[in-house]
Amino acid sequence: MSASENKPVSQPLQALFVHGMGRTPLSAFPLLSRLRDHGLQTYGFHYFVALESFATIKDRLVRQISAIAAKGDYIVIGHSLGGVLLRAALNALPEGTRQPQQLFLLGSPVTASRVAGRIRNLLPFQLISGDCGQLLSSPERMSAIGAVSVPTIAIVGNKGIKGKYSPFGDEDNDGVVSISEAYAAWAEKEILLPVMHTLMPSNRLVSETLIAHLHPARPV
Repeated sequence: MSASENKPVSQPLQALFVHGMGRTPLSAFPLLSRLRDHGLQTYGFHYFVALESFATIKDRLVRQISAIAAKGDYIVIGHSLGGVLLRAALNALPEGTRQPQQLFLLGSPVTASRVAGRIRNLLPFQLISGDCGQLLSSPERMSAIGAVSVPTIAIVGNKGIKGKYSPFGDEDNDGVVSISEAYAAWAEKEILLPVMHTLMPSNRLVSETLIAHLHPARPV
């Protein structure tokens, strides 16, 4: 038997993507396709905010992360509400579960959302966004999720409008989330990119930036 036959097969790095509110895993098809081109094995996680509570979605996400963690090294990527769900799920993983190598937050709020706060009492918003929409608008519930100990890269868009007609005034934003709402003091790095909130998972610049910041211990 040759030396090459004795060499153990390396397990590809895994990547789990969690979409934002009102989207599906298909919103990240370009991103996940580029990650697969770089040798990663990709997964998506789907949920329905109109039909499931935040806690129910989080518990399902904990189970999927645990299943992926049992296979080997992995990273997690969350867009908008997906990043909030990932932080909550990572903080609820059973003891001894392998932690992700990195967490990438794409336009994900760390504090309560001003936009959600403005419309939280409107019936259409309540019907469409359910408990998750109420969580996003609540400073107390958002604060309770807390920080994570996983190395984190926050990618934040700054192409939203500013000024008189913006809910964010003169503050940089991506159209839905402001810079200050996405700022995580515990993150390794915050990267500002000229991109709108909804387009972040499909934007090539976002994909290239994420790939460039993959943990150097696992080259791609």
